[in-house]
Amino acid sequence: MDSYQETGMEKKWDVLGFGAVAVDDLVYVDRYPMPDTKVKVLDQVRQGGGLVGTALVAASRLGARAAYAGILGDDDLSRYTLDEFTREGVDCSSVLFRPDARPIHALIIVDSTNGLRSILPSFVGVQWRRPDEIPAALIAACRVLLVDHHAVEGGLHAIRLAHQYGVQVVADVERETEPLGAELASAADHLIVSVGYAQTKTGITDPAEGVRVLHNGRACTAVTAGEQGSWYMEKTSSEVIHQPAYKVKVVDTNGCGDVFHGAYAAMLVRGEPVKRAMQVAAAAAALKATKPGGRAGCPTLAEAISCIDRAQNH
Repeated sequence: MDSYQETGMEKKWDVLGFGAVAVDDLVYVDRYPMPDTKVKVLDQVRQGGGLVGTALVAASRLGARAAYAGILGDDDLSRYTLDEFTREGVDCSSVLFRPDARPIHALIIVDSTNGLRSILPSFVGVQWRRPDEIPAALIAACRVLLVDHHAVEGGLHAIRLAHQYGVQVVADVERETEPLGAELASAADHLIVSVGYAQTKTGITDPAEGVRVLHNGRACTAVTAGEQGSWYMEKTSSEVIHQPAYKVKVVDTNGCGDVFHGAYAAMLVRGEPVKRAMQVAAAAAALKATKPGGRAGCPTLAEAISCIDRAQNH
C-alpha cells in the first residue's frame, strides 16, 4: 500500500502521463521517395500520436484509467487532440490551456511495402509543464506515472514526487538532453528503450548486454528491437530474459514502441509481474502493427491475451 492510499484517499487515475502528444498526418506511398522523384500517394489519414499520447490510449484500451496532464491551446490541433482523448477515455481534466500552445504536428511517410515510416515532426508552439506547475496532489492521485524524454525538467520533478508517494514510474527515453535526460532515465523505476538508444548510450550492439549495462538495480530495464523481440532484466534477478516478438502481418510500425509502454504500464496497475507485463506489451505492440496509424491498432486486453495464447499453442 502506498502513502497516498494510506491517507484513505482513492487513486483517481491508474496511469498519468506527462510528455509528447501529437497530431499525425500519415501519408502512405508504394515506396519511399528518392530525391527528385515522384511517388504516388496511396492514402492519407490523420490520427493522434506522440509517445505519451499513444501510450495513454493503449493503456486505456487495456482497461486502465488513463489521464494526460500536459499543455494544449485553442487551435484545431489541440481540439483534435482533446476529441481523440475523450473518445478513447483518456481524462484531460488536468490539462493546462494556453492560447499559444499546441501539440506536436507530424507528417509521417509510410512505405506500404514494408510498413516502415519516416517522421517529420514540427514542435512550433509546443510547451512543456514546468516543475512549479506540477503539484504534489496531481502525482499522488495516480498509480503509475508515465514520462518521456521531451518534458525533462518537469518530468524529473514529477518523478521525485512519484517516489515520495510510492508511485511507480515508467519512462520512454529515445534520446537524452544532457545532463537532465540522463538523470531522468536513471531515475525511472521501469526504463524501456529502443535498441537504437541502447546502442548509442552504451556502445554495445548486443541488446542483452545493453540491458546489463543500462540496468542500475531498478524494477525493470528493457531494450526493444522490433521483430527481434525485447530483452529485460528485473531488480530481483541477474538474468537477462528474451521476450520474443509475436508474428503478425506488419502494415505500419508507427507507434509500436508507444503502445508497448502503455500496455506495460497498464499491466503494472493490475499487479501483474514484469514477465506478464512484457508479454502483454509485446502482444499489444504486434497487434498495433497490423493496422495503419499509431493508435488504430491498439488492442483490448482480451485481444492481447488471445495473441499470446495463440503463440503458446503453436
